[in-house]
Amino acid sequence: MNGKTALGLDKNVGSLLCYLPVCLISLIYSIIVIVSDKENKDVRFHAFQSLLLSVLYIIVVVIVQIIGAVAGAAGSTALAAIVGLLAIAVIVAFLGAMIFGMIKGYQGQQFKFPIVGDMAEKWANG
Repeated sequence: MNGKTALGLDKNVGSLLCYLPVCLISLIYSIIVIVSDKENKDVRFHAFQSLLLSVLYIIVVVIVQIIGAVAGAAGSTALAAIVGLLAIAVIVAFLGAMIFGMIKGYQGQQFKFPIVGDMAEKWANG
């Protein structure tokens, strides 16, 4: 992956930063890329995919929290424990996906995640 992003970074470093889930770097950098970098389709793809993964993560976390609240209100400790384990699994899956995205982005590969990958590709090239 040769070339630079609009911010002067190498494309592979820019793609990696799109997925870095530390202090909202992935969200902030992805938004900056989408707004400012109209030329680099690869980096734009990773920015859109990262944002879509984050939105999907937020939706799933909200659903799990609602189920947890219902379980708590119903007094079901078994269901509450299952929901707690599910919440941990969702967090681990999201972090795993972001780390995998960082690796693929740095390698210059466009790995499409299920559900969000096709949308990201369409928006990055559109």
